[in-house]
Amino acid sequence: MILESSHYWLKNAHVPESLMVKSKQGKSRNWSTAPTEQLDRAALLLVDLEIMDGFIASIATAGTLSSYNYPSVDLQGGMVFPCFVDLHTHLDKGHIWERTPNPDGTFDSAIAACATDGAYWNADDVYRRMEFGLRCSYAHGTKAIRTHIDAAGEQAAISLEVFDTLRYEWADRLILQAVSLVSLDYWLTPEGEKLADQMAAIAGILGGVIYMNPDVEAQIDRIFTLAKERNLNLDFHTDETEQPDSITLRLVAEATLRHRYQGRVVCGHACSLATQSPEAIEATIALVKQAGIGVVSLPLCNLYLQDRQPGRTPRWRGVTLLHELKAKGVPVALANDNCRDPFHAFGDHDVLEVFSLSTKIAHLDQPYSDWCCAVTRTPADLMNLPTVGRIGVGLPADLVLCKARRYSELFARSQSDRIVLRDGQAIDTTLPDYAELDDLAL
Repeated sequence: MILESSHYWLKNAHVPESLMVKSKQGKSRNWSTAPTEQLDRAALLLVDLEIMDGFIASIATAGTLSSYNYPSVDLQGGMVFPCFVDLHTHLDKGHIWERTPNPDGTFDSAIAACATDGAYWNADDVYRRMEFGLRCSYAHGTKAIRTHIDAAGEQAAISLEVFDTLRYEWADRLILQAVSLVSLDYWLTPEGEKLADQMAAIAGILGGVIYMNPDVEAQIDRIFTLAKERNLNLDFHTDETEQPDSITLRLVAEATLRHRYQGRVVCGHACSLATQSPEAIEATIALVKQAGIGVVSLPLCNLYLQDRQPGRTPRWRGVTLLHELKAKGVPVALANDNCRDPFHAFGDHDVLEVFSLSTKIAHLDQPYSDWCCAVTRTPADLMNLPTVGRIGVGLPADLVLCKARRYSELFARSQSDRIVLRDGQAIDTTLPDYAELDDLAL
């Protein structure tokens, strides 16, 4: 049981070494920089965490203090993570599956179904579905979310106003960022320039879906120009296909260097990279690294959509080259993407589920190493949130506590009994009832 006191100790906590940071803030205590043991080939530190007034006041190697002076909770080796960061979502699409399902599970049908469902997307409909998703995310232990917002035409004003309302209402619980989602040719139109101004007004991020076409480089250059004029970051959907001749990730990297916009770009999906020649892969990854681009993989959604053909077992997993990108120093993140909509029939806005399934899909074990950063510290850095997604003295006590003592236990069960701390206090982790949305399934 977590104490209601404002000052207490969490004893015998296993924390991934890669998530621990040194800080000059707070009281100074010593904790070992070396793992106390190697569990499942993962560097886990066994530590005691002092929680005071909503912050981590000190950290000590477990069992090294002669006395603790304040009440304590023995976690018995349970794993502790900072609250999660969900870098790529589509909250405005979420939870329309019952109303407008994908008839065959393909990418093209997903696009068509969402276009049809758009007829329902008034402010109340978008608000209720987005807010439902936020409640799920919060209960599961997420602290920061970046969501792509369908923003073509009149829908932009509706959905962006809803986003801004929710950002204000949830400001004390969740950090929210918005990315405009349109096809890239939209930025060549007057409407595109208007949308860039709308995104600037809410301190948003410019983005879009890039398809290979004769004008693709002009489209990419245009959105870079609009972003630079407004000092906005960029976030793209790239190469969400198995076609090896789709090279939009490489084109974005080249444009980033051309426009000198290093460190301000994130690219999602990059599925086709896994189908290209070794020479093409090496060249693209080198450019992505040089451009300082972060890559976010969406394994659950891509596993659902990619290589889907009726009556045929899929031959590949639709996941980008996570190991190869990370090995070259490219920041790599994992995120939810779509939940219960035509692009992904499942999902519950649970980043820990994403981490668990991604580990199995993409072989992120042997060793586990620092892959936990892909759902915490790395996406926080890509969202410019330097105090989120890590554990350290002086940082907020926003933590996820699991009974699992090592990764083999963490990934074997759903961890539905996890405890989520915000400002050092346990929150209600009851998930919203799907029945709340029944009247939306017309």
